[in-house]
Amino acid sequence: MDFQPTEDQQHLRAGVRDLLAGRYGREALRASVDAAARGGAGGAAGGAGAGGAAGVDRALWRELGGAGFFALRLPESEGGVGLGLPEAVLVFEEAGRALVPGPLVATHLAAGVVPGAADGTAVVTAFDLDGPLVAHLGDADAVLGAAAVPAGEPVRSVDPLTPLHRVAAAGDVSAYRATGALLTAALQLGSALRTVELAVRYAGEREQFGQPIGAFQAVKHLCARMLVRAEVARTAVYAAAVTGDPGEGAAAKLLADEAAVQGARDCLQVHGGMGFTWEADVHLHLKRAWVRAEQWRTAAQAQELLAEELLAEALLAEELPATAAP
Repeated sequence: MDFQPTEDQQHLRAGVRDLLAGRYGREALRASVDAAARGGAGGAAGGAGAGGAAGVDRALWRELGGAGFFALRLPESEGGVGLGLPEAVLVFEEAGRALVPGPLVATHLAAGVVPGAADGTAVVTAFDLDGPLVAHLGDADAVLGAAAVPAGEPVRSVDPLTPLHRVAAAGDVSAYRATGALLTAALQLGSALRTVELAVRYAGEREQFGQPIGAFQAVKHLCARMLVRAEVARTAVYAAAVTGDPGEGAAAKLLADEAAVQGARDCLQVHGGMGFTWEADVHLHLKRAWVRAEQWRTAAQAQELLAEELLAEALLAEELPATAAP
């Protein structure tokens, strides 16, 4: 089966990359981080300006909605774009590459369900974390799995652009979990591929002992491992988007989480592993990857699902010879 993007899909990805580069480039990202730092580690409830402390830029959200980001899989008869999961994966990969903050997956899943989600006039979050934590609750107009937006207590978040709140009780998002996990895997994939670019570029620019550090074998090995993990994750994510198989989706999330987290760690090492890396974007990729690894489907949950599928296949294989006997 061919999992390579078609020409139309490549144009879609390129268009989204251009949109995000112009609207949410590195300067906007760093401005968002600075604003979040001024607003407090937990984020201020309701902050919605460009780079607001809650991490959601309402103007950007509406632009994404107008471009069809959230309504991408909504049927044309309902005002959507009418595309499928493979196209959504490519779009979310680009959002992950740009580190666009906000509950992108939840709002996308809410298109056609929550008024305003499809066109980006509403910000929708979800109970996608394992436990009573909700991301971007302060900016949310709705929460998937809840009849109303619950009250929450701000808690510290490792990612400055993903504020968290603790609520009394979590809602049920089981109906959205498989798709949410795959789209989150696509975000992780974009981040992993971006850290490969950052590591390779820095390795070619930074010099020690009169030559670029990329000439040293240890740095070459770090970059090579990053690339292999990212490409394996890319194959898994694209395949799961085409087949729609829950097991393949779980495997894609598992591999993409590893590629994003470990890739960002290795990228930090290429940058020297020192405190000055706060001035680079790689630490933001690592922090976002940590959070996403806990969203929609954790590594333990993915492993459990895959183990159940393998066990079911093994039991079926044992039953087949007896069934086929005369």
